[in-house]
Amino acid sequence: MSLSLSTKTSPFPFAALAIAFYTQKAELSFHEIDTGVTLDLDGAQYTTEEEIVKVLAKLGALDGESTKAATYFALAKTIPTTTAVPDIFTTLDSLDNHLAYRTFLVGHEITAADWMLWGTIRASIRTLGLLKNGQHVHALRWFSHLESLESTQAALASIVTAKANKARNTKTAASFALGLQNAKEHEVVTRFPPEPSGYLHIGHAKAAVLNQYFAKMYKGKMIVRFDDTNPTKERTEFEETILEDLELMGIKGDTISHTSDYFDEIYDLAVKMIETGKAYTDNTEQAQMREERGKGIASAHRDDSIKDNLKHFSEMKAGTPEGLRWCLRAKISVDDQNKTLRDPVIYRCNIIPHHRTSGKWKIYPTYDFACPIVDSLEGVTHALRTMEYRERNAQYYWMIEALGLRPVNIWDFSRLNFIYTLLSKRKLHWFVDNKIVKGWDDPRFPTVRGIRRRGMTVEALKQFMLSQGPSQSLVSLEWDSIWALNKKVIDPIAPRFWALVKDKYVPVTITDGPVEPEVKTLPRHKKNPEVGEKQSVYSSTILLEQEDAASFEDQEEITLMDWGNAFVRSKTVGSTGEVTSLTMDLNLNGDFRKTKKKITWLAQPTGPYPLVDVTLLDYDYLITKKKLEEEDDVKDFVPSVTEFREEALADANVKTLKNGEIIQFERKGYFIFDGAAEDGKLNFIRIPDGRAAGLASKAGKGAVAVEGSAPVTPTQLGVDPQSVSKMYRVEKVYGKEGVPPVSSSKMYRVDNIYQ
Repeated sequence: MSLSLSTKTSPFPFAALAIAFYTQKAELSFHEIDTGVTLDLDGAQYTTEEEIVKVLAKLGALDGESTKAATYFALAKTIPTTTAVPDIFTTLDSLDNHLAYRTFLVGHEITAADWMLWGTIRASIRTLGLLKNGQHVHALRWFSHLESLESTQAALASIVTAKANKARNTKTAASFALGLQNAKEHEVVTRFPPEPSGYLHIGHAKAAVLNQYFAKMYKGKMIVRFDDTNPTKERTEFEETILEDLELMGIKGDTISHTSDYFDEIYDLAVKMIETGKAYTDNTEQAQMREERGKGIASAHRDDSIKDNLKHFSEMKAGTPEGLRWCLRAKISVDDQNKTLRDPVIYRCNIIPHHRTSGKWKIYPTYDFACPIVDSLEGVTHALRTMEYRERNAQYYWMIEALGLRPVNIWDFSRLNFIYTLLSKRKLHWFVDNKIVKGWDDPRFPTVRGIRRRGMTVEALKQFMLSQGPSQSLVSLEWDSIWALNKKVIDPIAPRFWALVKDKYVPVTITDGPVEPEVKTLPRHKKNPEVGEKQSVYSSTILLEQEDAASFEDQEEITLMDWGNAFVRSKTVGSTGEVTSLTMDLNLNGDFRKTKKKITWLAQPTGPYPLVDVTLLDYDYLITKKKLEEEDDVKDFVPSVTEFREEALADANVKTLKNGEIIQFERKGYFIFDGAAEDGKLNFIRIPDGRAAGLASKAGKGAVAVEGSAPVTPTQLGVDPQSVSKMYRVEKVYGKEGVPPVSSSKMYRVDNIYQ
């Protein structure tokens, strides 16, 4: 069953979309072929929203009492055509009275009537606006509850994602409707198994969100298990930060465990494998083993006796010099088409002390051996794994069967990939170790901490992951889609402040301004009074940015935001063409709707009313290629400049901010407060708003590169620019000198002034 619709449908079928996500009974796809909505069910098609809602409600057992439900379906039909304010109030009054002592419209559970009416109200801008003015508290409580549901948030997020991705038929979270195989309510157990060898990145976030989603969907539980089988890379520090990051995302395992909790059981099962002839020890050199596996050649030790294998395995366990030469391999196949089944290594030696078990063990199981064992022992019913493990699924099932363990279902989903982004822990470590970034929480890093420090909200992160769903399609996503979703989250709550780029401001004399500075209390957010209030200083001398001042015409009427209109009476220009001062007359009775320019400004700082020095930080990608291939060396694709800064003056209200608060510097963008620098200046990191398809370099746009150098060119690297292309070289058609353009205009000719 599939539900297809367009982001351009008007009025938008919010009810159909929301009930599809809530019931999980339809697979959703966005398209731009037409502007309708269609539910395809076993060959039958339903094209009206009411039909679709009723069909999905019946499938999801949300019918409700038919007579009462019909009343609200009828009411929903009238809302799109009700435009008079008194009529809308009559409808809302009736709804508010009905919900005064009820949670839902019909009965004690959500029904189709709730979704139908909720959807039509949400699609009606006027009705929604009047509902949110606070006069209908019961109706607003009902509406807000439906909108706050996780399924509704995922549904709304899918619209933003579809628009940001230009509605590329993206399968969204409704594909959860596919369900987990053999899943039963209250019995599903999922697990999120991070390796404590680094910080969580955005790819891990998707896996964590999906595991929790399915666990909650089936009223089961989720295990957070640390896959700590490699003491070379793992540290307690990483475990602590992973748990902190999960908590920040609102993800908490029902239980927390470690693979190391089961080292004794795993070892015993490895011995059992040897004793049953299903595993053997091998001392073949790594390069030779790789070559033999690739060519389907059996190891010289494949048929060693069980006695010899147990002896060598004992040496491995003791970590003796002889034991260090050996590993343990599963005896599956020599030449299977699936190369993961060609006698994989399942145990290897490592004498580095483990961060939990210290020096107790000198041998450790591989992930492919330990994972199915621990999944089975811990009661996991469904193992969610990214598509990169698909070929190894056969190996997973072989281990379970060979050891006679309880079977586990595997669900594959696509790995989350973003352009210009590295998710390899090894490569991320390289950036940290070489001090190209300032740590794992650097705003340029795709770690959960990094993107949160850059202004990504937990709400947007979770909504985006759910909107992607457990799809198996392999795609590289643009970052603009998730940042566009983030903007939807922060815009209604981000307080508004003003800042001017330092050394580029122009003093302005307001001839009829206040004799002494005046302070007025204004809302921090004009559309959301709950954000709080701020103090704004009004003075007869104010500061504007050079770019604004240069755009003014003589006697032009402009609007000084939060003050009123003013006429530009005079302008003084310096020798290099820059504006050095302005004079204006206020026209507070002027109509701001008739002016073209709405300008931010700050009062000239004085002792009692100072301005605040701030630094505006912006960032580029850490690599210059959309997707690195296996053979690519990351060092060859690192730009020389990725951090840029502008010094600015901000109004004093920013001193009240706490670290991590998100604001908007009006006409500049959204920023997150990153604390004070050593020099006392307040740092603000620019938050991408999703409007650009990519983060183009800021070099040359007025920002100052932190590293103090310009981007490296091919010539500087000693590379002939012509040789950068892999295409064969072709001589220019018109030769080296080219052909001067010949004008075909009938206008008279004017010589070039630069000749």
